[in-house]
Amino acid sequence: MRHDGAVPLDPTPHPLSAPEPTAARALLTVTGADRPGVTARLFAGLSGVDGLAVEVLDVEQVVVHGHLVLGVVVGVIDDGGTLVGEAQLLDHLRGVAGDVEAATGVRVAVESASDPGAPTAAGRPHHVILLGRPVPPDAVAGAARAVAEIGGNIDAIRRLSDYPVTSFELTVSGAEATELRTALASVAATTGADIAVEQVGVARRSKRLIVLDVDSTLVRGEVIDELAARAGRAAEVARITAAAMNGELDFEESLRARVAVLAGLPEEVLDEVREHLVLTPGARTLIGTLQRLGFRCGIVSGGFTQITDPLAESLGLDFAAANTLEVVDGKLTGGLVGEIVDRPGKARALIRFAGQYGIPLDQTVAVGDGANDLDMLNTAGLGIAFNAKPFVREQAHTALNQPYLDAVLQVLGFTRDEVLDAVP
Repeated sequence: MRHDGAVPLDPTPHPLSAPEPTAARALLTVTGADRPGVTARLFAGLSGVDGLAVEVLDVEQVVVHGHLVLGVVVGVIDDGGTLVGEAQLLDHLRGVAGDVEAATGVRVAVESASDPGAPTAAGRPHHVILLGRPVPPDAVAGAARAVAEIGGNIDAIRRLSDYPVTSFELTVSGAEATELRTALASVAATTGADIAVEQVGVARRSKRLIVLDVDSTLVRGEVIDELAARAGRAAEVARITAAAMNGELDFEESLRARVAVLAGLPEEVLDEVREHLVLTPGARTLIGTLQRLGFRCGIVSGGFTQITDPLAESLGLDFAAANTLEVVDGKLTGGLVGEIVDRPGKARALIRFAGQYGIPLDQTVAVGDGANDLDMLNTAGLGIAFNAKPFVREQAHTALNQPYLDAVLQVLGFTRDEVLDAVP
């Protein structure tokens, strides 16, 4: 018995190990108007091939606007264990195809799938998500061309959503992640579509916590700019904010400079600004859907707790972190109290909240738009730059340039139907 915690390898072949390939394989492709019973009729015919044991090796089916496309790869071995030749296999399957066509009105094509020299895609497959409103044909063409040029192959395409954005998911094999992202980034830049890349695997659907930046992500605009407008210093502060979000200024230094101009404002101004906050379209859908799916949801902001704490409470969020404005005798002093939530502070907050709920960092998602979000975005298992500055888009895992925050759900692989199913 081993006591080092390792699991010894079982020398016995696993029953789910890939079977030895048969000498002959065939592909049946069914096309035509979709109707109940087509798939059942085809497989019933396959099971009724006289004297042959049929093995189903692969199946793919899709219905596009009432039109069925069904592909089935089969191998056949007779009861005596002798491998059946290709000619005999194809002859039997053409008989099955004819019966299915006569009974259902669809077309069934039969062809060999036995070529031992057929190319096999290497490497882990990836999901490529195309989003837009609309998705232009040249975006799909450009993505397909880019995949092919780096030796990849598109194995499947499915629609994820038609509202509020149109999105399609391509399953791509045979392409290395960095090369694939680089090739598709140029397609996104020239076509205006958003293109995200994620590795296929359980990690994609195992995400359990999301953190959102607040200003220009969860809500429209910048709270500090609204406060500065009430102090008569809007233009000055807006310039500093833009420089900080573009990574041109140290965030803490810029924050203290902006807060200093608020000195003397009455505390009631904070209530006024909070009451006039406008959520980004899709924010409630994103949060509500993820909460019903079991996510922990919260905000990590370089803004102010006097704004973010009530906002988090109103949305039913699990956690919130932000800076705190100093208030003395009912007026802002132009200073801050407590720990500063700056660029590294945002990443620390993400780590703290993930630890609080016992969630590994690779199961977290972060969404933000500014340079001060970058450490948080790159610490998370998936960092999404949302309508972000170019400096941020280039360094995040993926980017969204849609006006709807719930487009994040499609990047996570959820279809529109799944989103609707999550609504009580």
